[in-house]
Amino acid sequence: MSNEAVIIDVVRTPSGRGKPNGALAGMHPADLLAGVLAELVRRNDLDPALVDDVIGGCVTQAGEQGYNVTRTALLSAGFPESVPGTTIDRQCGSSQQAASFAAQGVIAGSYDIVIACGVESMSRVPLGSSLRAGQDPSGRLLHERYPSGLVGQGVSAELITRRWGLTRTELDEYAARSHLLAADAIGRGDFDRALVPVRLPDGSTVTTDETVRPGTTAAGLAALPPAFRTDALAARFPDLEWHTTAGNSSPLTDGASAVLIMSAARAAELGCTPRARFDSFAVTGSDPLLMLTGVIPATRRILARSGLDLDDLDAYEVNEAFACVPLVWARELGADPARLNPAGGAIALGHALGSSGTRLLGTLLGTLERTGGRFGLQTMCEGGGMANATIIERL
Repeated sequence: MSNEAVIIDVVRTPSGRGKPNGALAGMHPADLLAGVLAELVRRNDLDPALVDDVIGGCVTQAGEQGYNVTRTALLSAGFPESVPGTTIDRQCGSSQQAASFAAQGVIAGSYDIVIACGVESMSRVPLGSSLRAGQDPSGRLLHERYPSGLVGQGVSAELITRRWGLTRTELDEYAARSHLLAADAIGRGDFDRALVPVRLPDGSTVTTDETVRPGTTAAGLAALPPAFRTDALAARFPDLEWHTTAGNSSPLTDGASAVLIMSAARAAELGCTPRARFDSFAVTGSDPLLMLTGVIPATRRILARSGLDLDDLDAYEVNEAFACVPLVWARELGADPARLNPAGGAIALGHALGSSGTRLLGTLLGTLERTGGRFGLQTMCEGGGMANATIIERL
């Protein structure tokens, strides 16, 4: 159909460690995003003046990521001033939601050409830095609804681990698997098509993901201490065993990514070859205390909406915010482990919050193209108890 939303291309930066000495820590986030936007239109020989809108995701919209970083980035990329841009926050799923909004705009007939993208520099704009010390984002009414108090995502991971009876060994084995699969994917060149080298201010260039550790083993991860246990939390949750560590969680990451989306009719007019089409979308809220479990109802909702069964899907990208998330998702859905994050996930490839949605989309598309698969699912848990799900069909 003429308003079918198709994917023309997906690009991303390498994943940089979110530390002061990380490869991308010296890059302004607007410049990171500008680089992928400029490359996306360059490699597709697209006049950027034809882009109807640029929709970006970013979680910590403060400091260098404030003041609508998407608009700043597209101007920095040399796009005409006539091209608008907006920045949205659906926590970790921000750029996945950006892609959904972009595709839905095409399907509705509001857009012909639109870019969805995302960025996060966790080195320069740390998570939570949008709040001043002592500030509480929750007002009186939310505290009244949840009088026992909400928790951070790390504690949520511990609560999920306890509820589903996951062991520390299971978490560490899954984390080691993520690094092994990502290293194998890099060795095969799976990410080469999507990767955009980043030129640093000192003139050097970053070309590879620095978050992947090929030699990671479960035995080595077993030596790491719990990452989120404090005396106060241990007193509040005395029955938690505290299995979540820096090793079986996604690392702090810097990065940007972008996807070029068109109507099928406009792509044909321009001679662009679609790589995939958007099949269906879903988003759902979930328990904000167990905020990482939203991927389960989101998956069930999108399967019901699409008319597909899990067996119809050739690959699933379930964001590895913590190892417990894909493990619990797979257990509840009865998923095939071989189709789950087959190129590694965020534990190895990093989780540059606002960028992760469109980064996962590119990884999923690449897997379908490499394996000859037809349908793929992407789903991501989000802070506050939400999740997005997207199904694409390779063309």
